[in-house]
Amino acid sequence: MSKSNLSSIEARLAALEARNTRVEADKAWETSWARRGLIMLLTYIVVALYLRFVVHISAWINALVPVLGFVLSTLTLSAAKKLWTKKHQP
Repeated sequence: MSKSNLSSIEARLAALEARNTRVEADKAWETSWARRGLIMLLTYIVVALYLRFVVHISAWINALVPVLGFVLSTLTLSAAKKLWTKKHQP
C-alpha cells in the first residue's frame, strides 16, 4: 500500500471518528436533563406570559400545566421507545 493511500485512509478514519464524537454528543444532549429543564423553563415562561398578557388570568400556577405535560411526555415516550425498539429489533 502506498504512503498516499495510507494517508488518505488515516484522514478518512480521523473524519469518521470526529463525526462519531459529534453524533454521540448530540445523542447525549437529546436525552439530557439539562435539555429537558431548558425546554420546561422556556415553555413555562412563554405560557405564563401568554396567559398573563393575552388571556388576562393569573398565569404563574396555570402555566405549570403544559410544563408538567411535557415532563410526563418525555418520561412516557422514553419507556415507549424502549418497548418499541425491543419489539422491532431484527
